[in-house]
Amino acid sequence: MIDLYYWTTPNGHKITLFLEEAGLEYRIKPINISNGDQFAEDYLKISPNNKIPAMVDHDPEGGGEPLALFESGAMLEYLADKTGQFLSKDLRTRWDTLQWLYWQMGGFGPMLGQNHHFSQYAPEKIEYAINRYQKEAERLYGVLDDLLADREFMAGEYSIADMATYPWAKLWERQGQDIDALPNVKRWLEAIEARPAVQRAYAKADEINTNATVSEDSKAILFGQGRRKSG
Repeated sequence: MIDLYYWTTPNGHKITLFLEEAGLEYRIKPINISNGDQFAEDYLKISPNNKIPAMVDHDPEGGGEPLALFESGAMLEYLADKTGQFLSKDLRTRWDTLQWLYWQMGGFGPMLGQNHHFSQYAPEKIEYAINRYQKEAERLYGVLDDLLADREFMAGEYSIADMATYPWAKLWERQGQDIDALPNVKRWLEAIEARPAVQRAYAKADEINTNATVSEDSKAILFGQGRRKSG
């Protein structure tokens, strides 16, 4: 049994996609980040970076105490190794998959997050910031489109790299991108969206929350947090 500490954001969706695809038994522990659940003392013991997702595997390989993990990329890699699915053991394919997973973690997700923040949520519309991040989003979508020109999925076969990237990439409209200028991305998005496990994962998200994560009330919780003193 895996306890998944989750909210309905792109990073949260990454893990439900894997769990549904792999058919693992899990239970969702909602962490409503709009309400500040991520700062609860018990949650910080699992996710000291006060972000979602996080998880606890009550049946780790070799037995022993439950294993807690945070950071969605680490969680995907762990689950892939645990199940032997969606991360090839072939040397070249494995590292091709991992480099694109890390590309998503280090660039595609964070840059799209900044793009959306400055274009949608920043109290001041700073032209330089909006242009910088929108152009970087355009560049990154272009990298993905070029990658997919000669392969069905990011590392050839469907993998944790696709699961990490899809929940962010599907928000292309919010990112100010023209999907018709990205034919390979468009085809890839449609292929993943049609997968039954993906549909199940997003249906579960709708059962948990259909409200916008960011509201006027939640902005003070989600943005501008400095170091929080313990205790």
